[in-house]
Amino acid sequence: MTTGATTGIATTADATATATPSRALLRGLPWLVWRRHRTFLRLLLLATVAGCAIFAYQRIGLMDFLHTKGSSAGTQAASHPADEQLLNDFRNHFGELFRQSASLLGFLPLIAGVFLGAPLVASEQEHGTIRLVCTQSVSRSRWLAATLGLPLAAIAVCTALLSAAFTWLWTPAHNLAMNGNWLEGGAFDSTGPVPVAKALFLTTCGIAIGMLIKRVVPAMAATALLGFVFTVIWAEKVRNHLGTLRSLSYPYDASGPDLPLSSVRMDEWVSTAGGKLYGIGTCSNGDTEACRAKLGIVNHTTQYFGYGQMPGMQWLGAGILLALTAVVLAFVVWRAQRRPI
Repeated sequence: MTTGATTGIATTADATATATPSRALLRGLPWLVWRRHRTFLRLLLLATVAGCAIFAYQRIGLMDFLHTKGSSAGTQAASHPADEQLLNDFRNHFGELFRQSASLLGFLPLIAGVFLGAPLVASEQEHGTIRLVCTQSVSRSRWLAATLGLPLAAIAVCTALLSAAFTWLWTPAHNLAMNGNWLEGGAFDSTGPVPVAKALFLTTCGIAIGMLIKRVVPAMAATALLGFVFTVIWAEKVRNHLGTLRSLSYPYDASGPDLPLSSVRMDEWVSTAGGKLYGIGTCSNGDTEACRAKLGIVNHTTQYFGYGQMPGMQWLGAGILLALTAVVLAFVVWRAQRRPI
């Protein structure tokens, strides 16, 4: 009897000791939120660790490549576009890495919104567990703080780490990676503060949609649709308007000068001496000389974004998204406190 009792106590103690470490950092409601969404959160943490490790390892090879090609290899693509051999060597060694990494960081906000944001509250409503929690000695405010705080903090930290690691990898070869187009090639949306802001915005939108629909699968589908629409609007209507275009004019019959290093060419025009712009195809048919004389067209004008504008444009875009995130989050909190859940 004594032996059996001792064995039972030892087994219980072992089980308690085994369970304790998993709750050492999180207790109460935060632990419950982690428990409910541990699969996605663990995958997110694993992807973050693996991504940062891969970026750090690949940077070693990238710096060796740039050192082998010469100290100016990182800028040769912009200053000497005809150096096809350098570009081809870079694409063969690192082209796929940058494309896949930029795609991953571009899709991560949508994945977070669909698989974490949408089910976060909708699953509690669909299964009725939220009513059980709210009937205990837990206020709705505390439940909201734990339910929203932990996932959003995890998303912010993980995307910030991945973005910082990828920025560290991309910066030395920004003229070579993704054809040197930092605005439309993927670098703008996968470096700096933009991935964090997009992830928080789409996750919060997923939470709001899930709260309104109250069913997990329809909420995930609606969030995916919203994410697709947001991606199109961001790329077509927002991103290119976050900065002021710079202009470079030169005589109509002269060959165009090189743009500043690492610039992104946006549009081509013909223009008058006073700066009035016409479409590039203006006066291209018929009596072109008479047409140009009539309109006063004497120059070609190239509009572009300089590389130095990139950080300001990124922070402006991130600020807009974070402001929208705050609005959506305020709506979620208001509805959760004022309406039946």
